[in-house]
Formats: sequence, structure tokens, C-alpha cells
Amino acid sequence: MAGFRSLARQVRDPHNDLALRRYSLRKCLERFAPYGHRATWDHLCARAGFGPEDRTPEPDRLLAALDELEEARAVWLGYEAEFADRRRREKHHGLRRPGTVDHWHRCTWGGCGIAWCDDPHTHPAEPLADVLRKLIAALEREPGARCPVCTNTDIAWNSELGHEPWSGPVCTGCGILVPQPVLAPDALIRARQSALEGRALVRA
Repeated sequence: MAGFRSLARQVRDPHNDLALRRYSLRKCLERFAPYGHRATWDHLCARAGFGPEDRTPEPDRLLAALDELEEARAVWLGYEAEFADRRRREKHHGLRRPGTVDHWHRCTWGGCGIAWCDDPHTHPAEPLADVLRKLIAALEREPGARCPVCTNTDIAWNSELGHEPWSGPVCTGCGILVPQPVLAPDALIRARQSALEGRALVRA
């Protein structure tokens, strides 16, 4: 099975036909897809300027999409390396019980679903690398009440997500599944209450 870098080389190879280069870019998303496969593909297509169903997009547009994906992957791999180093140091000092960030990180290992978007057509518009930098910065500071990506405070609990952890707080602005460790306890309570109120209205 080809890895991300091997697939990226196929995308960049001008001797490959456009259909293969597009296919290789799609396969890259099986290795790294911050919003999930479908939402990340929708995002890359929109930013690079070709349609999700376009079988022969212009090479420059394919390369622009790959460049954005590779930059974001570099940001995430840097974070994962720092995370692994921190856990090694903690274990060395006898701190073996994982925290909430560790649990969240296990669900995103490898870079799939870091900022999961359950609706593939609703996702942040800015570059993937910028979104990941904002998420990482939020994980490294005290929890708050806002989405770390768009700063929206309207966060609703979704109990039927298509990705582990299967339920969680979703930003109604940019559509990401907000990592629970970045939200303060009262923000999580408000998100859960919004879900309960919504179900009560449906039953009524």
C-alpha cells in the first residue's frame, strides 16, 4: 500500500495522466484528512478551483491542492512529534495516567478527523495549516468558551456523528467537531443542554 509521500510524488509527476494524478490526490486523503475524507476533498477542491467531480482538473490546480495538504500535514506531524516526546517525558517522571488531550489525540492519530466535519460541505474556508495551528494553540492554553477556529460561541452537541468519538460539541459556524479539551466545563454543559432542548422541541 502506497504511503502519503509516494502518492504525492504520483500527483506531481507530469508524465502521469491527469486522471491518475487526481486519483493519487484522493488516495492521499486516506492517509491524512483533517476534516475527514469527504469534507477535506470538498475543501481542497473549493480552494484550488476545480470541481469535486472533475476527473481531469488542470495540473496547476491539483498541485495547489497538494501543496495545501502537505503544508497542513507538516504542521500536524510536528505536533505529533512534540506530543509523543511530552508523553515519554511524563512517563519517565511517573505520570502515566493519560489526560483528556491524550484521549482526543488517540481518536485523531495519523491526521484523520483532527477537525472532523460531519457535513462534508460545511468546513472552515481558510487554509488547512492555519486551522491546525489554531487548534494546536488552543490545546496548549486554558480551555475557553469559543470555537478555536472561528471564535464562534454557538456550539451544539451532536449525538450522531459519523466518526469516533461518535458524539461531541460541533461549532455551528465553521462546522468542526470542537476538541473537548479546548472547551471549559460550562461551555460543554451549554452544548449538551442545547441538544437536550432540541430533542424536547422535536418531541413537543
